[in-house]
Amino acid sequence: MDKNKSNALSPAPIMALTTAYWGSQALFTANRLALFALLDGNEKDAAAIASALKVKPRHISLLLNACTALGLLEVDKGVYRNSALSDAYLVPGKDAYMGNAIRYSDNLYDAWGRLEESLREGRPTMPAEDYLGKDVERTRHFVHGMHNRALGIGAMMVNMVDLSSRKQMLDIGGGPGTYAAMFCWRNVELNACVLDLPPIVALAEEILNKIPGGDRVSTLPGDYSKTDFPNDNDVVLISGVLHRESEVNCQSLIARAVGSLAVGGLLLVSDVFSDEGGTAPVFSTLFGLNMMLSATDGGVHSDDSVVEWMREVGLSEIEVQPFPPPMPHRLIVGKKLSAF
Repeated sequence: MDKNKSNALSPAPIMALTTAYWGSQALFTANRLALFALLDGNEKDAAAIASALKVKPRHISLLLNACTALGLLEVDKGVYRNSALSDAYLVPGKDAYMGNAIRYSDNLYDAWGRLEESLREGRPTMPAEDYLGKDVERTRHFVHGMHNRALGIGAMMVNMVDLSSRKQMLDIGGGPGTYAAMFCWRNVELNACVLDLPPIVALAEEILNKIPGGDRVSTLPGDYSKTDFPNDNDVVLISGVLHRESEVNCQSLIARAVGSLAVGGLLLVSDVFSDEGGTAPVFSTLFGLNMMLSATDGGVHSDDSVVEWMREVGLSEIEVQPFPPPMPHRLIVGKKLSAF
């Protein structure tokens, strides 16, 4: 590169990357300490907060000031309160609470610190079994975190496809069952079955008992890579699953899903996808690394690849729809027009 050109470039983007984890760790720690729950409807000074949270006063002051600078808290004459943003999303019990989803990201922090290890050894640094049943606390954070995320994603997804005439949905790897319940709530004739691992569906049943539409969702404990799928479904949903699987496994899963569809049925595939070539969008590329760190075959696939896999098993009228910004997800819908 020409020396004059390099001198004109600002290193600010690189420097921002070197400290990007500072802000996320401040959020993770405040969430872990239940700081936002403490300040729900309350205003407290640093000494009172330190006493309630059993931490050191001088040290909590530094965290409180950082959270204020990040827009998570507000302060007036040394008295702190939640910002409107934190009040909406970080207080347990609120409709849009994201604390469990944040706790799952917190659990991934150590795994990201071992990225080089994963690259050299070719394996996840946070084994999937830890959050898929082996570690009870991490599994609960994972499932409830998926539920938190799914509430926002699902609110958009149910408006992106018309299921008003559909009767039966199979949700493969459906986790907490949130999407299935939201589709059932939106479409009065629809019933759904969620297939996932036994420890996951046990937690899903807790969630489904509390949310609209959950009374029309049943669960099927099993492993989607081995368990036979129920047949004659009007709709099959595969959401947030392909990023855990290799290309070969994705192709097999799509073929089996299509085999379980009735003629005229729809396959819905929702996930974080990359553009062709895999180098954009930025979030998708980083998400691919994240999945590599937490699942044996984890990564990110392009939506072009998924469309091709769906064509190969005979689906027609395939359409790719991006979710509204800032959501990074895309929905791919295909229709089974014949029994082939």
